[in-house]
Amino acid sequence: MIATKAYAAFDEETPLAPFNLDRREVGEHDVQIEINYCGVCHSDLHQVKNEWGGTMYPIVPGHEIVGKVTKVGSKVTKFKEGDLAGVGCFVDSCRTCPSCQEGLEQYCEVHNVGTYNSYELDKKTITYGGYSSQIVVDENYTLKVPANLDLARTAPLLCAGITTYSPIMQWKIGEGHRVGIVGLGGLGHMAVKIAAAKGANVTVLSTSPGKEQDAKELGAHNFAVTRDPEQLKSLRNSFDFIIDTVSAPHDYNLYLSMLKCDGTMILLGAPSEPSPMAGFSLIPKRRRIAGSMIGGIQETQEMLDFCAEHNIMSDIELISIKEINTAYDRMLQSDVKYRFVIDMATLND
Repeated sequence: MIATKAYAAFDEETPLAPFNLDRREVGEHDVQIEINYCGVCHSDLHQVKNEWGGTMYPIVPGHEIVGKVTKVGSKVTKFKEGDLAGVGCFVDSCRTCPSCQEGLEQYCEVHNVGTYNSYELDKKTITYGGYSSQIVVDENYTLKVPANLDLARTAPLLCAGITTYSPIMQWKIGEGHRVGIVGLGGLGHMAVKIAAAKGANVTVLSTSPGKEQDAKELGAHNFAVTRDPEQLKSLRNSFDFIIDTVSAPHDYNLYLSMLKCDGTMILLGAPSEPSPMAGFSLIPKRRRIAGSMIGGIQETQEMLDFCAEHNIMSDIELISIKEINTAYDRMLQSDVKYRFVIDMATLND
């Protein structure tokens, strides 16, 4: 076993603290990665606090992982020592179900193995995430990180990037489309960058007037304050697509009214409480509401390559591992632009 330093939560209440764990030895198809940076996702906080249920303590969060390959198995063909590599939200799947066969491992119908707080395929071994010094992952679930991307700013692409890229590709959003982005946080700012790079006309829909300048600097063409009745009136029947990134409870009907005939609203955020939706928000204009998760391995690699081509990276605040509990508190207040990333070298401080 490989001794590994980490930070973990031991229950719902106490702060994250140092933790030692053992990674498996490198198998013939495995890649060992020294973790340089790990992004902090809001879902880390949800799981640490057991807000979704099923948290297995101690839990080592982190699924936005980038670093350098330090060892490869005897049959590995895709990586060599010294390569830059990334690990996203899952590290294995059944590989044989229809979804896996179609490259949609994120929707595995048997068992998708989460990067942390999940069981491996043996249903016995618990996975530990990227708030750690190293990780061992099958090469088929490891991503190649383009060398021209800033490594720290690339980490959030492994979740926030692919979560927004995947629906943009699924619904073929691009030139000639008007797109509304609800929320300008970790997901929202990546949705703006990617949709704009695809050629769509992008409007940020926000409750905060003070975010207009940031939205424009990120690539949005327009900005609307959704608490302004006059602006709301002017946006009725405006958008081909709305990408909703907000996880707090909010009124879906408000945004559905902004869709054109045959328009689609895509949910990426998961509010803790159900949001009522009126049938007549959909019926008169044949509107649709849909959901999307992350992407499969092939699509995630395509996203990284697209971001490298267009120089797209996340806007981040780099922190030490000792600042993680403060970062969680600030994240609850939406006090970050737009993603915290941990410098994992600070584990050794």
